[in-house]
Amino acid sequence: MPRRRSTAQRGLALPVMLIMLVVMMVSSIYLLRSTNSTTLTTSNLAYEDALSKAADLGIHTAYNWLNNQADKSVLNNDVPAAGYVATTNPGAGQGVSNPAFWANSIKVWDANNRNQVEYVIHRMCQFAGPYNSEAPKNNCSQTAARQNVQARTRVGDSLSSDAPAYQGKPQLHYLITARVSGPRGGNVMNQAVVMMGP
Repeated sequence: MPRRRSTAQRGLALPVMLIMLVVMMVSSIYLLRSTNSTTLTTSNLAYEDALSKAADLGIHTAYNWLNNQADKSVLNNDVPAAGYVATTNPGAGQGVSNPAFWANSIKVWDANNRNQVEYVIHRMCQFAGPYNSEAPKNNCSQTAARQNVQARTRVGDSLSSDAPAYQGKPQLHYLITARVSGPRGGNVMNQAVVMMGP
């Protein structure tokens, strides 16, 4: 009788080992997939970061154009050759996904000629013309000019366009929007608000 018991147990190790091998194989496949997913995620984040830095080129180029305008009255009207629009009308439904938002945009290439950056500048006013025009009454986003004198409003407080008291000329807000479409289908859009005196 003891011999029969030992012969019945000889084949039990093989199925147990096969089950252990299957479990090890499945776990190694999962580990390999997890490693590949992490590598792809890291690669995609680096790619998006590179595109974001390329989009910043559009913001810097637009800012330099705004800053180099010695005669600020040029900014009262559209300058299509520079990608400048003297109005931002949120009531017209012009969001960044609307092609009209990008009308007359400017395209520049980054330093390595890998990415083409597109940018447009919007003055945050309801109408073209002077920021303080009365006919029609122009509503512009404005900030009190920074001065070292005591004022009725605190330095840097945002004021509505019909507020009566400014210490000197206010600073107008300009919205710069830049976007880049990468070669692998990635899209990045950056925006910056710049404040400058009229």
